[in-house]
Amino acid sequence: MHYEFVSWTSSVLRRDMPMHVFGHAGAKLVVFPTSLGNHSEWPDRRMHEVIREHLTNGWVQMYCLDQVHNEGWYNKALHPSARAWRQLEYDRYLVEEFLPFAHHKNPNPFVIATGASFGAYHAACFAFRHPDKVHRLIGMSGLYDIRHMTGGYQDENVYHVNPSEFMRHEWEGHRLEAFRRQDIILAVGRDDPAYENNEQLTTTLWGKGIGNALRVWDGFAHDWPWWERMLVRYIGGHD
Repeated sequence: MHYEFVSWTSSVLRRDMPMHVFGHAGAKLVVFPTSLGNHSEWPDRRMHEVIREHLTNGWVQMYCLDQVHNEGWYNKALHPSARAWRQLEYDRYLVEEFLPFAHHKNPNPFVIATGASFGAYHAACFAFRHPDKVHRLIGMSGLYDIRHMTGGYQDENVYHVNPSEFMRHEWEGHRLEAFRRQDIILAVGRDDPAYENNEQLTTTLWGKGIGNALRVWDGFAHDWPWWERMLVRYIGGHD
């Protein structure tokens, strides 16, 4: 299996942004870590072995990205608006730096965004802000209303990085058409506290004619053994 470690100093984020790349070709699988993780979380969890067949056959190339949680959502010394602004800068890094790098390395245009728990929030924020750039979303055990991190505070910055909120107000025709072309998969345990938010989001999407697959798993299902099974089941699309 092809492997690379890559890092550069991001001009947008003003810090080094390392990543691990597994595989040599195929759809780009963009991986966002959980709240306590970083770019090494999925490699440390041997998630590349979970999808080895996809990587070695050139069906998928996996990019394990770093995060800016401690400079944003988990930096409680910052005002919520400043934390949201850091998330917007992270979004700029993804679009202005990461995607051009990945497309230069691998011309396959198909992009899959995925993550578990807080990583699912990142994946959804990326996919829903850029439906023309992300073709499949696999959100695993995600909570997509970021106001739980702001104490209920909301302003323009928070709104633009809150998928549960900004998707309720999406009515631009060309964006709706792009959403309808996406393969949107939301996997969550029935006993997960995030279950209700997943139900709300899928209802919002269907209300706009945006097809999506809410897949409810038995029990809590909010841990790595379940995320391994979810990834294997949905990496090729919803069942």
